Amino acid sequence: MPNFVKNAKIAVLNAALEIKKPEFDTNIRIDDPSMIQRFLAQEESVLRDMVLKIKQTGGANVVITQKGIDDLAQHYLAKEGIYAVRRVKKSDIEKLAKATGAAIASSIDELSPADLGTADLVEQVKIGEDYLTFVTGCKNPKAVSILVRGGGTEHVTDEVERSITDSIHVVAAALEDGAYVTGGGSTAAEIAMKLRDYAKSVGGRQQLAIEKFADSLEEIPRALAENAGLDAIDILIKIRSEHAKGHKTYGINVYTGEVEDMEKAGVIEPVRVGKQAIDAATEAAVMILRIDDVIATKASKTPNPPSGSSSSSSSSGGDSED
Repeated sequence: MPNFVKNAKIAVLNAALEIKKPEFDTNIRIDDPSMIQRFLAQEESVLRDMVLKIKQTGGANVVITQKGIDDLAQHYLAKEGIYAVRRVKKSDIEKLAKATGAAIASSIDELSPADLGTADLVEQVKIGEDYLTFVTGCKNPKAVSILVRGGGTEHVTDEVERSITDSIHVVAAALEDGAYVTGGGSTAAEIAMKLRDYAKSVGGRQQLAIEKFADSLEEIPRALAENAGLDAIDILIKIRSEHAKGHKTYGINVYTGEVEDMEKAGVIEPVRVGKQAIDAATEAAVMILRIDDVIATKASKTPNPPSGSSSSSSSSGGDSED
C-alpha cells in the first residue's frame, strides 16, 4: 500500500472487508475437485467487488474501518493505490468522522460520495517503535489529536499530558459558562473587601464569622506572593489599596512582583473554577466544625461517677483479702 496519500478522499466504515461467516453451522459436500477452485474464485470475486465499490464511490483512496480487512482484500486495495487502516477503535472512528467531515457507513453497499471525508494528506509515520497514521489538512476539523512525546522520562510526559488535559477542560468550562474572572488573587481580594463591608452592617458574632471568611479568601493572594518569593504583607497592602480605589481587577504579577491589572495582563480563569474552589473549601471547613461540635457535645454529656464509689470498691476489696 502507499505510505501517503495526498488530496485524500476518506471512507470511514463500520464494516469488514472480509467474507462473512454464516451465523449457523454448515457443511459443504464437494464431489468434484474443481469445486474447490470455484469456491476460491468466488471468494476472490467477492473481495475484489468490495474494493471496486469503494474505488468507484467518488474515487475514495483511503479506507479506515473499525472491523477487519482480509489479506486478499489488502492485496486488491494496494493494487488500486488505496491506503487502508483496519481495527480502529470506535472512539477514534467517531473522531475521524468529525475531523474529516465523513459519515460512518455501516455497509459498503450503502457508501456514497457524500459520505466521504477529505484531508490534504494521509500518511504513515514511525514514532519511536510504533507506526502511526496522520490525517492532516482537514478543512473544518471538529476533532483533533495532540501528540505528547519526549520529556526525558515517562513521568514528565504524563505530567505534560495532565497539564494539557486540565487546560482544555478549563477552556471548555469558560466557553460553556460564557464568563470569566481575573486571576492573580484579584477576585478573592475583591470578594474579601465586599464581605468586610457587608459584615459591618450585620454586627454581632456573625460579623466576626464573615470577617474570618474574608481573611481566608485573602490566603489566595498571600500564597501566590509567598510562592513567588515576595513579601506577602506588602503585597496584600498594595492589593487592598488598589481595590479600595475601585480597581477590581488588580492582582499580583508573580513575574514582575508588582500589583497590576490582571485583565490587561491576560491572567483570567473561568467563573466555575473559582466558584468550585470556594465551595469545596467552605464545605471542608463546615464539616470540621461540625465534627468538633459533636465531640464537644458528647464530652459534656458524659455522666460523672457517683461519689464514694471508688473508695467503697477499694474497701470491699480489702475486706475480702483479709
